Amino acid sequence: MHSHNATPHLDACVLGRSSLLCVQVAAFILVGFTSQRKGLRWTLVRETYDRVKRVLIGRPIRSEALGHQLLPKKLALPVFASDALSSVAYAPDEVILTLALAGGLAGYHSLWVGVAVVAVLAVVVLSYRQTVHAYPSGGGDYEVVTTNLGHNWGLVVASALLVDYVLTVAVSISAGSRYITAAIPYFAGHEVGIAVGLVVILTVLNLRGMREAGAAFAIPTYIYMAAIALLIVVGFYQLFTGNLSAAESSQYELVADPSHMDGIVGLGGAFLMMRAFSSGCAALTGVEAISNGVPSFAPPKSKNAATTLALLGGIAAVMMMSILILSRATGVVLVEDPESQLLLNGSPVGADVVLAPAIGQLAATVFGEGSIFFLLITVVTGAILVLAANTAFNGFPTLASVLSRDSFLPRQLHKRGDRLAFSNGIIVLACGAVALIVAFDAEVTRLIQLYVVGVFISFTLSQLGMIRHWNRQLRTRQTGAERGTVLRSRAVNIIGFMMTGSVLMVVLITKFGQGAWITLILMVCVFIVQRLIRRHYDQVRADLRVEDWNMQRALPTRVHAIVLVSNFARPTMRAVSTARASAPSSLELVSVVADETEETLVRREWEESGLPTPLTLLHSPYRDITHVVETHVRALRRRRPHELVIVYLPAFLVRRWWENILHNQTAVRLRRALLHIPGVVITTVPWKLGEDDQVEGRQLVNDPFPSNERSQATTQVVEKEEQR
Repeated sequence: MHSHNATPHLDACVLGRSSLLCVQVAAFILVGFTSQRKGLRWTLVRETYDRVKRVLIGRPIRSEALGHQLLPKKLALPVFASDALSSVAYAPDEVILTLALAGGLAGYHSLWVGVAVVAVLAVVVLSYRQTVHAYPSGGGDYEVVTTNLGHNWGLVVASALLVDYVLTVAVSISAGSRYITAAIPYFAGHEVGIAVGLVVILTVLNLRGMREAGAAFAIPTYIYMAAIALLIVVGFYQLFTGNLSAAESSQYELVADPSHMDGIVGLGGAFLMMRAFSSGCAALTGVEAISNGVPSFAPPKSKNAATTLALLGGIAAVMMMSILILSRATGVVLVEDPESQLLLNGSPVGADVVLAPAIGQLAATVFGEGSIFFLLITVVTGAILVLAANTAFNGFPTLASVLSRDSFLPRQLHKRGDRLAFSNGIIVLACGAVALIVAFDAEVTRLIQLYVVGVFISFTLSQLGMIRHWNRQLRTRQTGAERGTVLRSRAVNIIGFMMTGSVLMVVLITKFGQGAWITLILMVCVFIVQRLIRRHYDQVRADLRVEDWNMQRALPTRVHAIVLVSNFARPTMRAVSTARASAPSSLELVSVVADETEETLVRREWEESGLPTPLTLLHSPYRDITHVVETHVRALRRRRPHELVIVYLPAFLVRRWWENILHNQTAVRLRRALLHIPGVVITTVPWKLGEDDQVEGRQLVNDPFPSNERSQATTQVVEKEEQR
């Protein structure tokens, strides 16, 4: 026989294990400060949390109101296009910065790099306009590739996009924090803290719902577009009239990197051009988000999504080429290390030289540093870099919801929150972005190397999937006009596949050593996790599937009930009454005792109770209740495998929150251990202390102690528990 000292209900062991007591104290302090009247109710912590949540996120929205959360084009453009539009703020910088490694003359090739990027952008936008019409359900590239190339390739795309969305937030927020510190030097050195704070703000805004987030982001996004448009118009006017001044950084002379002393010639020059091109292709990120977000558009969904794509492509292309042209005309210089790469009058510049981003230098040149328009452009550019992350805050949760629906991600990601947003996906994205920001110290140049790889993997596979889609359409019976339309659509995707595939190869070759390998490893990890999650859900479905309804409807031949007791106080008697009321085939009382004294006390109380139920005593000299009870129940199941076993756990509820600290949690540990035994049902029978005292003179029918003996019996119970 076995034993341990306490039963599931009267856990009054103040002198229990110290580690468990520490955990209990911490837990109840966090949960505590309970607001009660005659029992436990909502804790103040919970109430405070609910109030703060309502203030930050707003009141819950009914499911029927989902249609009111859909976005018209005027709100969809700032929500879904902010990522691509914001890339104008750093994609030209990356092109100029990369070419600077080959010296001053290399900067003149930036326009050709820009033309190549814009050409790829145009083809990608055209192909995605076809995708939103063919696959409007919101799966985007994942749905296209899964349908046409299979689940494994679809998961490759999904992994690439999930990683890319996290990187989008990290890169955009980091770039925004750099602009903020450039505009307000007082915050220099605190970029990481600023970036994390911005992620938190964006998270809260998106948790409030997509429409509210879109309304909040629409004004700064349109101000940004208007400010850049003003910069371009005034800049080109000054250029054509001969009044355009040189940028302040144009006074510096570029020193070529030792590995590129020959400039843009030879194999090294070609490699540098490809590297600049791959960095400039960051301007294409965010295009795919619209195909994932088609369900969020107001009807007609596909048409509005296609229109938004066209606006996005046109605006981004004009902005990028205009900034590159003006940067070349004003002699804008950007380098990673000014101290080693710049000369002034033939001498190296000091370490204190700081070069502003291209847009900042152009604003200072065109409008004058410190002018109202210079400050406006600097501020709104920093703001749009922050808001660019909002594209990912819409794309990631939507894609995660689709993957969750297909059992590749946890079910929780498929549920909408109080405000009809995919709250869990938003929180997961925020946590991943914060981790990257902290790990890479919010440095855009380091993060940008991880960027673009994932999105071009999805671009390339999506183009191949659409080619398969059109090939399948061609095998159906069609009229001449319909066939011509399909052939033209397929031609667009064939060109897109060749271009995006070529860019992908360039990106992998030029960025692999700079950090792209990290992105690939992250993608592999996400892919493996998704496969493991799907395997788990498949196994669960197989285990839960009913193969024979007649067998499942059959009642068990016998039901054996066990009541775990440590004494025969009121909670035990209620549990015994509950067990007897269920009329099991057999019933036994089980008590774990540590020594002969405890055995004598339990046996005497059982005899005094007069219960017609057999008592089984399990001896445990090492005072381990959980293991002894678990062993007893498992042995019972082995002897009677066809019986259903029901274990009743008496448990009492204390009056005040702090009183929980004075009792161990034997019932919790027992329940956790017994849950893993097949064929065992656990029933907790609660008893609230003092509930019989609420009605004067009332006594339980099953109370084994007369009122004049109750005090003595209670004292014996407490003494027994303290001895344990």
